[in-house]
Amino acid sequence: MMVTISDEFQMNNIAKMKEIYQSVGWKKHSEKVIGQIFSSSNHTVFAFINGELVGFARAISDGVFNAAIYDVIVHPDFQGQGIAKMIVDELLVQLKRISCIHMISTSGNEEFYKKCGFKKLKTGMARYLDVHLT
Repeated sequence: MMVTISDEFQMNNIAKMKEIYQSVGWKKHSEKVIGQIFSSSNHTVFAFINGELVGFARAISDGVFNAAIYDVIVHPDFQGQGIAKMIVDELLVQLKRISCIHMISTSGNEEFYKKCGFKKLKTGMARYLDVHLT
Protein backbone atom coordinates (compact mmCIF):
# COMPACT_ATOMS: atom_id res chain seq x y z
CA MET A 1 0.00 0.00 0.00
CA MET A 2 1.50 3.31 -1.09
CA VAL A 3 0.04 6.35 0.66
CA THR A 4 0.54 9.72 -1.01
CA ILE A 5 0.08 12.89 1.04
CA SER A 6 -0.90 16.22 -0.52
CA ASP A 7 -1.69 19.64 0.93
CA GLU A 8 -3.61 20.83 -2.13
CA PHE A 9 -7.38 21.13 -1.81
CA GLN A 10 -9.05 20.34 -5.14
CA MET A 11 -12.72 21.03 -5.73
CA ASN A 12 -13.01 17.89 -7.88
CA ASN A 13 -12.49 15.78 -4.71
CA ILE A 14 -15.56 17.16 -2.91
CA ALA A 15 -17.93 14.30 -3.86
CA LYS A 16 -15.39 11.76 -2.54
CA MET A 17 -14.86 13.87 0.59
CA LYS A 18 -18.62 13.84 1.22
CA GLU A 19 -18.60 10.06 0.83
CA ILE A 20 -15.77 9.78 3.39
CA TYR A 21 -17.54 12.10 5.86
CA GLN A 22 -20.70 9.97 5.51
CA SER A 23 -18.71 6.73 5.95
CA VAL A 24 -17.88 7.82 9.52
CA GLY A 25 -21.42 9.00 10.29
CA TRP A 26 -21.05 12.72 9.58
CA LYS A 27 -24.18 13.17 7.47
CA LYS A 28 -24.63 16.97 7.62
CA HIS A 29 -21.66 17.86 5.41
CA SER A 30 -23.04 18.81 1.99
CA GLU A 31 -20.69 19.36 -0.94
CA LYS A 32 -21.28 23.10 -0.60
CA VAL A 33 -20.33 23.07 3.10
CA ILE A 34 -17.24 20.95 2.42
CA GLY A 35 -16.11 23.42 -0.22
CA GLN A 36 -16.65 26.32 2.17
CA ILE A 37 -14.82 24.84 5.16
CA PHE A 38 -11.83 23.57 3.19
CA SER A 39 -11.51 26.76 1.12
CA SER A 40 -11.55 28.75 4.37
CA SER A 41 -8.96 26.59 6.14
CA ASN A 42 -5.34 27.75 6.16
CA HIS A 43 -3.91 24.23 6.16
CA THR A 44 -5.20 21.05 4.54
CA VAL A 45 -3.88 17.52 4.15
CA PHE A 46 -5.19 14.75 1.92
CA ALA A 47 -4.20 11.08 1.84
CA PHE A 48 -4.45 9.00 -1.32
CA ILE A 49 -3.91 5.32 -2.04
CA ASN A 50 -3.35 4.53 -5.72
CA GLY A 51 -4.80 7.94 -6.57
CA GLU A 52 -7.97 7.40 -4.53
CA LEU A 53 -8.73 9.84 -1.73
CA VAL A 54 -9.03 7.91 1.56
CA GLY A 55 -8.63 10.58 4.26
CA PHE A 56 -8.07 14.23 5.06
CA ALA A 57 -7.88 16.91 7.74
CA ARG A 58 -7.75 20.68 8.01
CA ALA A 59 -6.51 23.40 10.34
CA ILE A 60 -7.20 27.07 10.91
CA SER A 61 -4.40 29.29 12.20
CA ASP A 62 -3.46 32.90 12.83
CA GLY A 63 0.00 31.97 11.56
CA VAL A 64 1.80 33.01 14.76
CA PHE A 65 0.37 31.85 18.08
CA ASN A 66 -2.69 29.64 17.64
CA ALA A 67 -4.08 26.93 15.42
CA ALA A 68 -6.86 24.37 15.65
CA ILE A 69 -6.99 21.05 13.84
CA TYR A 70 -10.37 19.76 12.69
CA ASP A 71 -11.91 16.87 10.79
CA VAL A 72 -9.18 14.23 10.86
CA ILE A 73 -11.09 11.59 8.91
CA VAL A 74 -10.05 8.34 7.25
CA HIS A 75 -12.52 6.09 5.47
CA PRO A 76 -13.23 3.03 7.68
CA ASP A 77 -11.88 0.67 5.00
CA PHE A 78 -8.45 2.27 5.50
CA GLN A 79 -8.41 2.91 9.25
CA GLY A 80 -5.84 1.21 11.47
CA GLN A 81 -3.09 1.52 8.85
CA GLY A 82 -1.36 4.65 10.16
CA ILE A 83 -2.97 7.01 7.65
CA ALA A 84 -4.55 9.31 10.25
CA LYS A 85 -1.16 9.57 11.97
CA MET A 86 0.47 10.52 8.68
CA ILE A 87 -2.20 13.19 8.13
CA VAL A 88 -1.78 14.66 11.63
CA ASP A 89 2.02 14.54 11.34
CA GLU A 90 1.86 16.50 8.07
CA LEU A 91 -0.43 19.11 9.64
CA LEU A 92 2.02 19.44 12.54
CA VAL A 93 4.85 20.02 10.06
CA GLN A 94 2.79 22.76 8.42
CA LEU A 95 2.11 24.26 11.88
CA LYS A 96 5.63 23.76 13.30
CA ARG A 97 6.12 27.43 14.21
CA ILE A 98 2.76 27.78 16.00
CA SER A 99 3.11 27.84 19.79
CA CYS A 100 -0.37 26.51 20.66
CA ILE A 101 -2.18 23.92 18.56
CA HIS A 102 -5.62 22.79 19.66
CA MET A 103 -7.11 19.50 18.53
CA ILE A 104 -10.87 19.39 18.15
CA SER A 105 -11.79 15.71 18.44
CA THR A 106 -14.89 13.57 18.53
CA SER A 107 -15.40 11.54 21.69
CA GLY A 108 -13.58 8.23 21.74
CA ASN A 109 -10.50 9.34 19.82
CA GLU A 110 -8.58 10.85 22.74
CA GLU A 111 -6.03 8.01 22.97
CA PHE A 112 -5.08 8.41 19.31
CA TYR A 113 -4.44 12.13 19.78
CA LYS A 114 -2.42 11.50 22.94
CA LYS A 115 -0.16 9.29 20.81
CA CYS A 116 0.23 12.27 18.46
CA GLY A 117 1.48 14.44 21.36
CA PHE A 118 -1.74 16.18 22.39
CA LYS A 119 -2.86 16.60 26.01
CA LYS A 120 -6.24 17.30 27.58
CA LEU A 121 -6.95 20.98 28.15
CA LYS A 122 -7.38 22.25 31.69
CA THR A 123 -9.40 25.30 30.70
CA GLY A 124 -10.90 24.49 27.31
CA MET A 125 -14.47 25.53 26.77
CA ALA A 126 -16.87 25.54 23.83
CA ARG A 127 -20.30 26.78 22.84
CA TYR A 128 -22.35 24.53 20.58
CA LEU A 129 -25.58 25.40 18.79
CA ASP A 130 -26.43 21.67 18.62
CA VAL A 131 -26.79 20.33 22.18
CA HIS A 132 -25.97 16.80 20.95
CA LEU A 133 -22.37 17.91 20.33
CA THR A 134 -21.69 18.75 24.00
